[in-house]
Amino acid sequence: MTNALTIERSGTDTEGAAAVPASRRRTRSARPPWQEPPTAIGQTAKGLTLGGVVAVVLVPIWVVVLTSFSTPGAINRAGGLVIWPDGLTTEAYREMLGDRTVVTALLVSLGVTVVGTAVSMVVSVLCAYGLSRSGSLGHRFVLLLLVVTMFVGGGLIPTFLVVTGLGGYDQWWALILPGAVSVFNILVLRAFYSGTSGELIEAARLDGAGDWRILWSVVLPTSRAVTAVIALFYAVGYWNSFFNVMLYMPTDSQKWPLQYVLLTYVNRGNGMPGSINTGFGSTHAQTAPLSLQMAVVVLTLVPLVIVYPFVTKHLRTGVLTGAIKG
Repeated sequence: MTNALTIERSGTDTEGAAAVPASRRRTRSARPPWQEPPTAIGQTAKGLTLGGVVAVVLVPIWVVVLTSFSTPGAINRAGGLVIWPDGLTTEAYREMLGDRTVVTALLVSLGVTVVGTAVSMVVSVLCAYGLSRSGSLGHRFVLLLLVVTMFVGGGLIPTFLVVTGLGGYDQWWALILPGAVSVFNILVLRAFYSGTSGELIEAARLDGAGDWRILWSVVLPTSRAVTAVIALFYAVGYWNSFFNVMLYMPTDSQKWPLQYVLLTYVNRGNGMPGSINTGFGSTHAQTAPLSLQMAVVVLTLVPLVIVYPFVTKHLRTGVLTGAIKG
């Protein structure tokens, strides 16, 4: 009897499945009913668009890297930037890394980026956590003040007078503290922290945890994505910064970061003020000035290229989730 019922039921199911048109059957990989199937024209347009975007990103990098490895003859034949390999050499990198100014500038940039990112993250995380707690003292007034600073600023001259009045001229901290905090980043962190599960925080308080313990053991572990993204924003900002150097230490080349060394070299050509050995101050026939410029550009890109793959997976989760919760 059981076998007969099983055969009858399976036959009924088969007939019912056969009665449904094949175009209306859905599998696990099928599109949702509200989404139209892709067309050949649409797929082609998407492919061309993505290919164009990739080309816009990769072609300039290819040209910069290739020019940095090109000989003076190849650059002369190309009339400037080299698009196709035509005589390669590493002379530009040997000359660049043999110059003490560039090596010192690289170390300065790394130090400013690491220390500045750490300071900015500590201040931003503490401020965002305090503003995310509705019961904290004066959090609405402080939040209003921070938002006002996004639209109203003191200006360049007052900022310069304040920093120099505090003794910041020709000091390392002048490269970090004047721009250590971004209100936008604080608001993103605050929006994410405000969405932290209240049950987790309440359970931690019942276990005797204070605000410091809750921040370290509950809030930060549940917001690693947004924390990594904000840290990347700060690190890129410090790494690419050169304007504060122009304001507060324009004469001491041993305190210049790599970006300002690149700017000075591009503006002045072969002559690099403060260069101690031959390096950028030389005019070797084997090295073209454009190759040296592109070699320094490549050197400024390498740290970001190394760090970015470890943070890119958090970009969508961190920023978009924080924006949606805000």
